[in-house]
Amino acid sequence: MTTEEKLQHFLEFCMEDARSRSAKMLDEYTAALEQTFSEHQEDARRRARQQVASESEQIEREINKRLSLEQIGTKREFGKKQDELKEKLFQELKEMVNHFRNTPQYTELIEKEIREAKELAGKEFITIYIDPNDEEKIRSLSLPESADIRVSEYSFMGGTRAVIPSRHILIDNSFQTKLAEAKRDFRFNIKDLMGGTEND
Repeated sequence: MTTEEKLQHFLEFCMEDARSRSAKMLDEYTAALEQTFSEHQEDARRRARQQVASESEQIEREINKRLSLEQIGTKREFGKKQDELKEKLFQELKEMVNHFRNTPQYTELIEKEIREAKELAGKEFITIYIDPNDEEKIRSLSLPESADIRVSEYSFMGGTRAVIPSRHILIDNSFQTKLAEAKRDFRFNIKDLMGGTEND
C-alpha cells in the first residue's frame, strides 16, 4: 500500500470516527435537549396547574365573600320588613282591642276578671283598678260585694289590674301588658313561605 493510499485510508478512518463521534454527541445533545424540554413542559404544566388552583381559590373566596355580604344584606332587609309588618300587625290589633272595648263582651270580661281576682284574694284585702276610659262602666258592672274598685290614674288600654298587698301579688290583666307580651314573644312562622325552612 502506498503512502498516499495509507493517508487516504487514515483520512477515511478519521472522518468516519469524527462522523461517528459527532453523531453520538449530536444524539446525546438532542436527548439532553428533549429531556430539558420535557422537564420544562412538565414544570410549565405544574406551574399552570398551581396558578389555576390558586386563582380558582381566590375566585371562590371572592364569590363566598360577595355571597356572604349579599346574604347579610338580605337578612337585614328581611328583618326590617318583618319589623315593619309586625308594627303594622300590632297597630291593627290595638284598633281591634279599642273596638272590642265598646262591646258587651268587654263588660262581661271585666266582670269575670274582677270575680276571679276576688276569688284569688279570698278574705285578703284587694284593690282592683280599671282603665280611666272605662269609668262610666262601673255603674253597669255586676260587682261582687265589698270589692274595692278604683279608676286608675293612667290608662292601660283596658282590662283590669289588681293588687293584694298582704301577699305582694299583682294581677295584671291589662290589655297593654298582654299586647306587650304578645309583641315581645311574636315570631313570624314562614315555614310554608320559604319552602319548608323556618327562619325566625
